[in-house]
Amino acid sequence: MRKLLIRFLCFSLISNYLLITEKLYSLTPYYYLPTQKNLERESQTIGQYAYQRLYFGQIKDSLNLARLAVKINKFDYKLWLILSEAQISNRFYKEALIALSEAQKIKPNLSEIHFAKSTIYIKQSKFKEAKLAIRSGLKINPNNHKALFDLGNIYLMEKDYSSAIKVFDEAINIKSDFWQAINNKGLAYFEQDKINLSMKFFKQAISIEENAEPLLGLAACLSNKDRNKAIALALKALNKDSKYVEYNYRKEQLWGEKLQTSTEKLLKMIDLKKMQP
Repeated sequence: MRKLLIRFLCFSLISNYLLITEKLYSLTPYYYLPTQKNLERESQTIGQYAYQRLYFGQIKDSLNLARLAVKINKFDYKLWLILSEAQISNRFYKEALIALSEAQKIKPNLSEIHFAKSTIYIKQSKFKEAKLAIRSGLKINPNNHKALFDLGNIYLMEKDYSSAIKVFDEAINIKSDFWQAINNKGLAYFEQDKINLSMKFFKQAISIEENAEPLLGLAACLSNKDRNKAIALALKALNKDSKYVEYNYRKEQLWGEKLQTSTEKLLKMIDLKKMQP
């Protein structure tokens, strides 16, 4: 009887415990706490979505996703770089510089961070800061021909044509078929009234890439020497890219005032109706 009573009491205690436990579970919600690795993986996925949105021109969505990715994981420099790109696309330049500085804390020897900063400074017309940023990046990666090209373009904007030509030469020494740098040497020499040298480099650029810009540049060089050939080249250039008929567009491509004046005179000689539809 005593054993039976003990068994009964034990059974009662266990039953009560199970009932209490069940009640507690019914009152206390269950939370899933993700691990650090899961958070990192999730942030990277969101970062990839942000970059895709940016690629397809959905710049606001990209910015929101990039901000979320960084909130989840602030220790991944790639996420900060994606955020900075999204901020640049949305013209939030100050915020983009902050994001790049955060990336630099994590990855201090990444030249691309310095080059990205220079891009922002150029957009802000802060040429001194832009040159310093490019030079800092070139100390890490001296063979970056695109960075050298950007540096040469800054000198073009500052009308320091000799320095621009020198830097373009550095870029061409790294990449011999870099027609954009060869073309921009033509722009610089024209502003120095060295028309023959300007023609030489426009022709060299055309031999690599028959682009509208060197074609029109060469046409402007020939406008006082061979009018018919100049007009033919100009029409060919404008048929390739009609935007070059616009003064402001050429200015965006860093055409100097002397070349602009010569080109405007040439365009007045041309019947633009001859351009292909």
